[in-house]
Amino acid sequence: MNHGIPIALGYLSVSFGFGILAVESGLSVFQSSMISATNLTSAGQIAGVGVIAASGTLLEMILVQLVINIRYSLMALSLSQKLDKTFTTPHRLVSSYGITDEIFAVCSAQPGMITPAYMYGMILIAMIGWVLGTFLGASAGEILPDSVTAAMGIVLYGMFLAIIIPPSRKKKSVLFVTVLAALLSILFKYVLTMVSGGFAVIICAIVAAGLGALLFPVSDDEEEAES
Repeated sequence: MNHGIPIALGYLSVSFGFGILAVESGLSVFQSSMISATNLTSAGQIAGVGVIAASGTLLEMILVQLVINIRYSLMALSLSQKLDKTFTTPHRLVSSYGITDEIFAVCSAQPGMITPAYMYGMILIAMIGWVLGTFLGASAGEILPDSVTAAMGIVLYGMFLAIIIPPSRKKKSVLFVTVLAALLSILFKYVLTMVSGGFAVIICAIVAAGLGALLFPVSDDEEEAES
């Protein structure tokens, strides 16, 4: 839990912005909080709220979440190499609920093997920070002036910018995929308006990532250097 406190504090501030966004999309404080309690994924939650606000179909929601959150499966496979013998199948199933980018990074950096108690403690405190921040943001979104909530609503997007800008400055491939995804998103927003928001997210992600992999393949030497 001590190792999870910094994650919880970061989640508290970021999920505040999600709470505001969810309320602005027509969800209640309870609904917003339940989404965060059952889905520890900032990008997936934002995309999901967008699908809900646009009255999207269940198929769109499933595909959007699959595309956005498939990386967690890869993280889980990698993390499974650090689990000790007490990590039975039930423990693995429960722990999969809380595998996020930050929790994965902290667990991977720990020396030795990871126990269920360690994972549960980190997941618990991080989840509390995420849900509490959502609740506070959603509650504030119902009472604060529109000008304030509009300003606070950019917190999440600021986090995403902080994630993509540093690697974009270092690698042309990341910059290419980022810019291409943004341009495609603008195209669907203002030109190809017949495509729903959910499918637009899926198409932008797959096309940008696919072209990025085609034009900027990772060599064997680069893979060995990164590993």
